[in-house]
Amino acid sequence: MLYQLYEMNNAALWPARICADVTRLFYTNPFNPLAHTSFGRTVAAGAELFERMTRHYDKPSFGLDSTVVDWKTVPVVEKTVWSRPFCNLIHFERAVPAGRRPDPKLLIVAPMSGHHATLLRGTVEAMLPYAEVHITDWVNARDVPASAGRFDLDDYIDYVIEMLHALGPDTHVMAVCQPSVPVLAAVALMEAKGDRLAPATMTLMGGPIDTRRSPTAVDVLAEEKGSDWFRQNVIMQAPWPAAGFGRAVYPGFLQLYGFIGMNLDRHIAAHRKFFENLVKNDGDSAAKHREFYDEYLAVMDLTAEFYLQTVDTVFVRHALPKGEMTHRGVPVDPSAIRNVALFTVEGENDDISGLGQTKAAHDLCVNLPADMKAHYMQPAVGHYGVFNGSRFRSEIVPRIVDFIGTYGRQGKIDVKATSAKAASERAAKVRA
Repeated sequence: MLYQLYEMNNAALWPARICADVTRLFYTNPFNPLAHTSFGRTVAAGAELFERMTRHYDKPSFGLDSTVVDWKTVPVVEKTVWSRPFCNLIHFERAVPAGRRPDPKLLIVAPMSGHHATLLRGTVEAMLPYAEVHITDWVNARDVPASAGRFDLDDYIDYVIEMLHALGPDTHVMAVCQPSVPVLAAVALMEAKGDRLAPATMTLMGGPIDTRRSPTAVDVLAEEKGSDWFRQNVIMQAPWPAAGFGRAVYPGFLQLYGFIGMNLDRHIAAHRKFFENLVKNDGDSAAKHREFYDEYLAVMDLTAEFYLQTVDTVFVRHALPKGEMTHRGVPVDPSAIRNVALFTVEGENDDISGLGQTKAAHDLCVNLPADMKAHYMQPAVGHYGVFNGSRFRSEIVPRIVDFIGTYGRQGKIDVKATSAKAASERAAKVRA
């Protein structure tokens, strides 16, 4: 019933939101004298804050229309190149000159943990100058009809393998946060079978490979409560009129409220600052707030079976590091990985995946040569900074690109030169 009540409350607030939006428009209209007063800006700021805090946020778009390749700005087009009921694989196709040396193929596996794949917009944008980027665009479980069947952690691993097969040889895979475990499992299974389409490299970023190391509040809660508690307390039925009406799901709004609760003071301060910036007419700061929260507050549901199996496997039983994880009855053995180079990235202040949790992958891949392993800890960043932001672009991306270039067939990529080209292009735009 909680999900239905949530939807009813959201619908009941529509008239109030419309009224608030009309008020905002009235007090920001340049032809209204009050719009140029502190009183008018205060009323408009309060109205916008109310409307935004009670709004249902739809999935944002990637909005990546261009990138810089070889000194030039080239258009980018999103194309769906593989599709299943619970996921679409998007290729950001760049209009590069014919006959140009091909860049590496990169599969970015986005987290299926409550937010849409567009949360990695900055990750995709940063990698576009260096690779043919593909990303998993997971479908909101409430939008998938019950007739499409189940989707659990085993299916997730199958999807990753299928996508790697679809992309072909010499593909590089990058897992951000949650998918680190299923991606490592998928690569281990492919290597155990001698699959020639196993990726050339595997980059794991801020992932919960072994949550016994530096456990965070999320890890402790999951282990203390156990799988049954989550089954009884957070699993609900998708409400009508959603396409997936009746499907058992873990609602995205519960995940969102959990994340907000972990840093409540920070979010309250951010919204207070947003209000003050609107009153001061600081448009740039207000726009940055809107951009971040338009993404952060847009959430999606997960299938109940995927969520519960992930909680049990990763956070409760620690099955992968203990050597107890299976995929459809077949043991997942990371020691089978002998040919896929491994790069792990962690953030010093990560409060979702603690220090050492991702690096644990190195201890599991015991038969991978030492010179095919690399690890990097980014100082002074939290979980989000591992895959987005200025330090990600300046410190982490060059390392990823260098690693991919070292172990890919295309050879080395001159990341410094490419970065210089991008900077030159941006400078030219500013001068123009």
